[in-house]
Amino acid sequence: MSFGLAPPRRFPLMTKALARLAPLAMMSLVAGCQALPSGNAEFATERDPMEGAPPIERGLDAEGLAGLLTAELAGQRGDYQRATLGYLEVAERYRSSALTERAALAASFGNDQELLTRAAGQWQDLEPDSEAPARLLAGLAMQRGDWPEALSQRLALIARGGDSDLAAFAEAALADNAEPEPLLALLYPHLERTPPDARRHDAELATALLEVAAGNTLAAQRRLDQLGRRAPELPALWLTRTRLAQERGDHVAARDAARRGLEVSPEDARFILLLAQSELRLGNPTAAERQTDALLDEHTGNNELRLALAQLYLEEGHPEPARRLLLPLIDDPDAPPRVYLLLGDTARAEGEVDNALLYYRQVAAGDQFLAARVRAAGMLVDNDRLTDARTFLRIERLRHDDYFTDLLTLEIELLDQQGESASASELLARELDRTPNDEQLLYLRAMRAYGEGDIEAMERDLGRIIERNPDNAMALNALGYTLVDLGLEERYDEARDMIERAQQLDPDNPAILDSLGWVYYRQGDPEQALQWLERAYDTLPDQEIAAHLAEVLWVLERRDEARDVVRLAIERHDEHPVIDALLERIPQLAP
Repeated sequence: MSFGLAPPRRFPLMTKALARLAPLAMMSLVAGCQALPSGNAEFATERDPMEGAPPIERGLDAEGLAGLLTAELAGQRGDYQRATLGYLEVAERYRSSALTERAALAASFGNDQELLTRAAGQWQDLEPDSEAPARLLAGLAMQRGDWPEALSQRLALIARGGDSDLAAFAEAALADNAEPEPLLALLYPHLERTPPDARRHDAELATALLEVAAGNTLAAQRRLDQLGRRAPELPALWLTRTRLAQERGDHVAARDAARRGLEVSPEDARFILLLAQSELRLGNPTAAERQTDALLDEHTGNNELRLALAQLYLEEGHPEPARRLLLPLIDDPDAPPRVYLLLGDTARAEGEVDNALLYYRQVAAGDQFLAARVRAAGMLVDNDRLTDARTFLRIERLRHDDYFTDLLTLEIELLDQQGESASASELLARELDRTPNDEQLLYLRAMRAYGEGDIEAMERDLGRIIERNPDNAMALNALGYTLVDLGLEERYDEARDMIERAQQLDPDNPAILDSLGWVYYRQGDPEQALQWLERAYDTLPDQEIAAHLAEVLWVLERRDEARDVVRLAIERHDEHPVIDALLERIPQLAP
């Protein structure tokens, strides 16, 4: 992600900020160093010549210069945390926005989101009218899922003349399951003070999208109708109308809106895709193919577009047109692996199991490799061919040594799912006899032992991993969390030490942040627990973290917030056993 900061020349020792702040102090320091006497005893008895001297009011004093040089040298060594903290300390003393910018740059190199947020906030405090820290804070808020804060920063940018693009922002927020009501509370006042121009049109579209998500479809439709009368040539209007019609299942209206969008913007491929999708949902695959053929004629050689269209046909249950789109691509020796993955999906949808298997096996090493093997093995099992699935995975392990442990783990999980746990245990034991220090397999055996209630075996394997590799954050966190969750109070301090070590190794891992919050809660400090659980939930709002957060909020007497967290978890997950268990213990949490 770009934060609007110019890349450094590997932290040059004398920065512009240093050059602006330091000349007088630097000269004094150099002169002082040259004048130091060589005899320490005599020097120690001398009266301090600077005692009672007036404070330095221009440039840096010795302490400030030392701090700045320390930060610069830390950056040179790649210690970006120390560099960031050093810049922030000096910036606070001298109220220097240039140094807060430098701190933000160092924190971004260190990939420390917490420090980066702190530096950007301090930068904005010192330079409130600058766009750069506002953009940085908006991007960071989006990363951690704090959509109201991201919108506030974006609206502040717009007020200063920055780009709008609120409709795209609303789509991204909704895709992340953001609550629409807090965002609407910010957008409504913004609309009232925005004149009827292109920026207001964008804000109207964003508001309509959020109103639909909030269940206020009538208000959204009225808003779009009014916008259609004021700005009928706006492509984003027809994109929004098409998508909203699709969401409410009105595929005729979606088709009509997509056609109107094509008239407004004939080169926009999105309208052709939406039109084809609407035709497919109306049961008109021939009409859809006419649209996609026309699109491909205009974009000859665009393989990504061809793949997207094939994916569309597959998702809508039409594998044959997908196959026709994909087959021309396999003549290219540089065809992307996704071609074979989708061809495998197409053959599988047609019931051609062996053909699908051939395609899946041609997916080369890379991002799609494991997905192809998972689909192939699952397909064979679905067709009552478990033995063939195991043979397939065994052969793949021999063919692809780099994926050996991943493929072995896949076979073990497959056996467990099929009720063949004894065979899975036998296979795992045999491979651990062959490679007794394989951390991934030891971890897998530990988790299986935990599932079987054998805590001693779990701790033995996790302890073995930690003994050999004290920096294995996953094992540290798993063991620490288990000790806490089992309620072993006499081992809480030991558990917290392990989790804190894991957090130092992997500072932003939401599972570790959740564990840290949970141990603080179990040790009777819900206020401290809340900070960690909120950070974890902002990054990964899964049901287990949601259950922990809701319980802590409940204990802190923040009852409405706790119920909101539970309600969102129920809405987001079709199955939510952890939330159900929480509601059994605290029935009043039910939304």
